[in-house]
Amino acid sequence: MLCAVKVTAQNRPVKDSVKLRDSSLALQEVVVSASRTAESILKSPVSIEHVTTKYFKASAAPSFFDALENVKGVQMLTPSLGFKIINTRGFANTTNVRFTQLVDGIDNQAPHIGSPIGNAMGPSDLDIESVEIIPGTTSALYGLNAVNGLANFITRNPFTSTGITLQQKTGVNHVGDSNVSAKLFSETNFRIAQKLSERFAFKINATYTKGYDWVANNLTDLNPNANAGVGLPGGTTNPAYDPVNGYGNESSNRRTITLQGRRYVVARTGYDEKDVTDYNIQNIKADVGLYYKLDNKTTVSYTYRFADLDNVYQRANRFALKDYVLQQHALEVKNDIFQARAFVTSENTGKSYNLRSAAENMDRRFKPDDVWYADYTSAFNTALGVAGTTTPQALGLARLAADRGRFQPGTTAFSNALNQLADINNWDQGAALRVKDDLVHAEAQVDVSKAIGAGFTGRTGLEVLAGADYQAYIIQPDGNYFVNPEGNDPGKTFAYGKTGGFVQAGKYLLNNRLKLTATLRADKTITFG
Repeated sequence: MLCAVKVTAQNRPVKDSVKLRDSSLALQEVVVSASRTAESILKSPVSIEHVTTKYFKASAAPSFFDALENVKGVQMLTPSLGFKIINTRGFANTTNVRFTQLVDGIDNQAPHIGSPIGNAMGPSDLDIESVEIIPGTTSALYGLNAVNGLANFITRNPFTSTGITLQQKTGVNHVGDSNVSAKLFSETNFRIAQKLSERFAFKINATYTKGYDWVANNLTDLNPNANAGVGLPGGTTNPAYDPVNGYGNESSNRRTITLQGRRYVVARTGYDEKDVTDYNIQNIKADVGLYYKLDNKTTVSYTYRFADLDNVYQRANRFALKDYVLQQHALEVKNDIFQARAFVTSENTGKSYNLRSAAENMDRRFKPDDVWYADYTSAFNTALGVAGTTTPQALGLARLAADRGRFQPGTTAFSNALNQLADINNWDQGAALRVKDDLVHAEAQVDVSKAIGAGFTGRTGLEVLAGADYQAYIIQPDGNYFVNPEGNDPGKTFAYGKTGGFVQAGKYLLNNRLKLTATLRADKTITFG
């Protein structure tokens, strides 16, 4: 819109006319994840959400990671206060192995899980620069795990973001919770970054988070129709009662027995989740980065990341993660033509254990299944022989009799038994989760157009990018999660993985108004052996 105005002061013209002219401001945001090379977000070949510290500071969320839930197209799965999973498009579960999460282009997954444990080993609020999210498949560029989408966390550059920063967050949760009294939540973040010369800089980050998780206390019966045929409803009076957050009374802990000529489905009593786990969560994480500039365009960097986690983790079963340790060493060389990186991620599940196995083996440690069901049958027959006793009453009395002497939550005997079960690495007898493994990854990519020379793009109009990667999982079998499928030694260390590569070509058409991009990728899986 154009307009002209005339301004006067003290009845005299200040200027004959002032003209206002239209102007436009183009977005200058640069992203790297969409095509694995720096480009304007407006020229990105795919839809990409780019959020920066400005967005995070304006958010009411407690952390930058939580704030991602409000980004367009992002869904946050929340199995735990300290374990949240990002998803964009497609089906997902509480591990979401089909979504790739990177930190400065480096995969952040826990090897045996196959996906990241939330932000347990990711950047802190003090070190995050921006997040780029691709809400859709990026497997052509990033491999088989990027079917549902990708998030790349980009951290602050120690050459330009220097100084010492301390952040303290404190809050309270479980206010008005009938399961537990109000609990304190605390998170402390520390960052130090310094440029020691024009060529060398470093940064150190540390985070300590402590709180109390939500109590999983859904007692809805998952097996309400088990005894409908004999006139017994679901719920606590159901002899096959299987609450959502109860363990040791699932299908493998039930039998169909004949009592007084009628067939009943009966389950072991089991324990509530709150009986066999500790809801105190803790996350200690730190990272160290060293950066050296070989010249104005080429930087060599080394990064070490560490995380120690206590939390409740959910997959097919629920697990108590105790002293769960992740470590990552990464080395990278990059400039505007090529980049190469290699990293090793090591995982040690520490003293973690399976909650379901803990509950069912707690019951079996007190009394084997055969003995328990024999006692239950005998007690039922005795109770029903008493005049005036109804069938539901007899079933209840039978359980009380069969459970006599059972380990009771809150007692020393129960705690000692749980600790012993959590250290037995056999889910038929104990509950320990003892996994040690490593993820080894190496990749390289080159901007072919720039490597050949500036004249190549001028002559052909093509921009060509090529890359290759190798990835291997090295597993020490634990006998529960992993068993070596080959040979006579099921405990022998084995490896599997894949190697692959891609070529991407793009060309501008119609006076740079339209860009066509095509990507070709091939991967070969490396099987056991």
